[in-house]
Amino acid sequence: MTQLRAAIFAALFLFTGAMPLLAQDVTLTSSDGAVEISGDLLGFDGQFYRIDTIYGELTIDGTDVKCDGPGCPNLDQYVARVTFSGSPTIGRVLMPGLLEAFAIKSGFDLERQTVSDSAFKYLITDAKNLKLLGEFTFKLTNADEGFADLLANETDIVMSMREVRKEEIDRGRDAGLGDLSARGRNRVVALDALVPVVSPTNPVQDITPVELADVLSGKLNNWALLGGPDAPIAVHIVSDAIGLGQATQDQVLKPVGAQPSPNAIQHPTDLALLDAVMTDPFAIGVTSRSETGNTWTLALKGKCGFAMEATRRAVKTEDYPLTAPLFLYMPARRYSKLTREFLTYLRDPSAQLVIRRAGFVDQAPEEIKINDQGDRFANAIARAGDEVSLRELQKMVETLAPLRRLTTTFRFEPGSARLDAQSRSNVLQLAKSLELGHYDARRLVFVGFSDGQGPAPGNLTIATDRAEAVMKAVTRAAETANLDRIGLEITAFGEAMPMACDNSEWGRRVNRRVEVWVR
Repeated sequence: MTQLRAAIFAALFLFTGAMPLLAQDVTLTSSDGAVEISGDLLGFDGQFYRIDTIYGELTIDGTDVKCDGPGCPNLDQYVARVTFSGSPTIGRVLMPGLLEAFAIKSGFDLERQTVSDSAFKYLITDAKNLKLLGEFTFKLTNADEGFADLLANETDIVMSMREVRKEEIDRGRDAGLGDLSARGRNRVVALDALVPVVSPTNPVQDITPVELADVLSGKLNNWALLGGPDAPIAVHIVSDAIGLGQATQDQVLKPVGAQPSPNAIQHPTDLALLDAVMTDPFAIGVTSRSETGNTWTLALKGKCGFAMEATRRAVKTEDYPLTAPLFLYMPARRYSKLTREFLTYLRDPSAQLVIRRAGFVDQAPEEIKINDQGDRFANAIARAGDEVSLRELQKMVETLAPLRRLTTTFRFEPGSARLDAQSRSNVLQLAKSLELGHYDARRLVFVGFSDGQGPAPGNLTIATDRAEAVMKAVTRAAETANLDRIGLEITAFGEAMPMACDNSEWGRRVNRRVEVWVR
């Protein structure tokens, strides 16, 4: 009775992956017969019943509950069904790899079946008794279609290379899906990056973010202006009908108020773009780090920083300015137990290895010795201005030398004190590590840095405030951690270690950060 009473609560959940049922009379009775509830069964997810009663819709834990009536489901024949829709970059390789690893770890068998040219599904079977447990369907379309499918109740989880748009949030709220931008409604499953690519025969090796935007918008139209041959630049872009194209516009063009060149050749997929760039020595395009084919990737450079390639560490730390988190968006629904177990597995250490092997960047924190960061400190010395004294640089080195930098770094949305999407995910990742005791008896130092806009003393104050705000966000999220076992500190060095120039939004955003150092 206690178990049943504790499980009963008013809800408006739409059951994803639930057994489709016509509303029929059922009566649920607790094992001791003390509680009995009758109504129309609206859904069942293998564990919870959703019933329309005289008290409204109730969600009831089916553990130790007897179901009577024509609407009662056959528990032995229940199959968990869930559909993922959206970005092919996420759905083509990454999600199948994660699902296969989850199946191996859980003792399940998988069978892949083709549904159409753009869709497939996996049948998940218990390896011991060969009972069908679930069907996971993947529809490879784009983020726009994924969110449209969600609103139309034709999918359960959206795969996206971009954040949800305001209009999609509003429509989702109106449709009873909850706030898709709220904590718990979305998850960064892996990290990727946008990279400019050219033919391997092109002699150009690097480009600044501003130059890249000028090239894509048509403002720069000859390779000679970039140190290359005297030849026109052929611009190739992925259509903004898919997430990669939208991410390119959001991160490269919009910060400078530009639009794609009318002469740019648009492609329906990243693979089509790569084929075109490979066959033209004067072509350039932007693709994802995970899909570069045989093209040559250009490093991003800046006069006030060193050239930065999209390495795993640079993407994890967001030192590389065009990082692209890969999202799963999940509405306010209760998923089947099998689906919930899979979503939980995505944060497992073994899942991070799968993510890396699939060509993406995992979120497992790494520790970087100060000896491996010589280029950063050399750049800090080379770019020190009148407002950053030698003593300030010495103090920074003295403070950080005994420590190691975590790849877990926090950056902020343009023109805002709000953490960006990757950093919000980092808050949860670091909080989870604190709860698991990974940093017990260790010292964590949150170190604030700023851009160089404005007076140095003011920037130092801002950097300190941000470091404190990030530390508080992490400790608030680490609800079950014993913080008495961890040494938590904050410090700041303002504009003492620039990663890029302050003459662009990319540079200022890269410079405004909170790093975490550990001993």
